[in-house]
This record gives sequence, structure tokens and C-alpha cells, in this order.
Amino acid sequence: MLQTVRELIKSSRLLNFNLVDRDRWVRAQASRLAPRSRVLDVGAGSAPYRDAFAHCEYRSQDFTQLQPDQLRHRGYGAIDYVCDAAAIPVADASFDAVLCTEMLEHVPEPIRVVRELARILKPGGLLILTAPLGSGIHQEPFHFYGGYTPYWYQRFLPEVGFDRIQIEPNAGSFRFFGQESIRFVYSTRPFALRMPLPLELLWAPVWLLLVPVLGLLVPLVCAVLDRFDRERRFTVGYHITALRAGGESERK
Repeated sequence: MLQTVRELIKSSRLLNFNLVDRDRWVRAQASRLAPRSRVLDVGAGSAPYRDAFAHCEYRSQDFTQLQPDQLRHRGYGAIDYVCDAAAIPVADASFDAVLCTEMLEHVPEPIRVVRELARILKPGGLLILTAPLGSGIHQEPFHFYGGYTPYWYQRFLPEVGFDRIQIEPNAGSFRFFGQESIRFVYSTRPFALRMPLPLELLWAPVWLLLVPVLGLLVPLVCAVLDRFDRERRFTVGYHITALRAGGESERK
């Protein structure tokens, strides 16, 4: 039952906009690549975007040291290059596009990694990148940074050889607040906190009263208000595209 609820949440944009919108964005970027483009998915994990690049020559990289329950689909996909993301054993300018989603926070030296991504891209090649602005600890012990601001990309991507950098927030602050409201409901469900039994029995009816408010009403209100957020200082993360300097993109 709990697994079914989790799957419903994952597929709902209201309840899990971060994942749903990121998936849509990555697939939109994939659709713009020319057929037979060479693509490397860096930090691929369970390789959830493999099918989005079915028209391309898709390859994957990962260090493969996480446990199955730490991965999106409870296990690694087929990984072509098992290695450090800062030292991928391919020649310079090997790929037309590089995909790197929600991985930079898990590497100890992210600037070395983006330099490596630039190295393996052809001139004019496309970088498709996402990373959080702020996230709770996960995939431990391989979680080294809370997230990255737009200024990080503006500072370091040009330094390693990227230009035409586009940075888009994954929704605004209110969507983020709605997500955290759902997280509160899930994290405080009865017996999840392992409180003494009398406290659990007192908390359970209170939690049931809060569920429709914090788990549905607040996220719904936040989704409506989000379109009016101009500053977006608490956005959940960013979607970035950039081109390797020195050539024209092979996108349609």
C-alpha cells in the first residue's frame, strides 16, 4: 500500500513537481538532438532517460558505489564506463551531447567534473545539466554539497570552455514550499518518528487532520501562487544548457 502511494506521488506534478518537470525538460532537450548523435549520460545511475535518447547513440557512466535502495529504480542500469566522473576514459571531443542530472552535489570536486564534461564534448556540443539549489542529505556518504546557485554556473562553466549558457529555475519558491509541506506530512506519519506509544496514539489523529491541509491544500495553493513569484530565491534547483565553445550545435 505504501509503495502504491509513493508511486502515485512520484507521477503527480502537484505532489512531485521537481521530478516530473525535470523529466519533461530532459526529454525535451533529448528530442532536439539530431538522430545518431553520440550522447553520454554522466552519473546515469538507473539510466531513467535511456529511452529518451533512443534516436541517439547513448552511453552511460557512473561510479556504481551506491546501494540499490539509494537509486531511483532500485538498481543501476547498464553502465558503459564505470569510473570517476572527473576522469572518463574516452578521447577528447568524443560526444555530441552530455547529460548530467542531479549528480554534481555528489562529487567532491565539481569543477573538475565540469571541466571533464567540456573535454569530452565536441566543439558546439550540448551540455544538459541539472542540479539542486538546496537538498537534504541523501545517497550518503556520497553527498558533499547542498546545491548550486546560478552564479556558480555563470562563474565556472565559461572558465572550463562553455558558452551560450541558459539557466532555468525548476519552478519558484512557492512550489518549493509546497514540496516541503508534503515532506513534513510524509516524515511525520504515525510511527515514522518512533515516539513512545502514548505520544504516537495522540499524534495519529492530529496527523490525519493535517494530511488534507498540508498534503493537498497547501501544495495546491503554492502551485497557484508560484506563477507570481518573481525572485525565486528558494527554487528547488536549476536546469542548464550550454554549448562547448568553438563550434555549432548539432541540434535541429
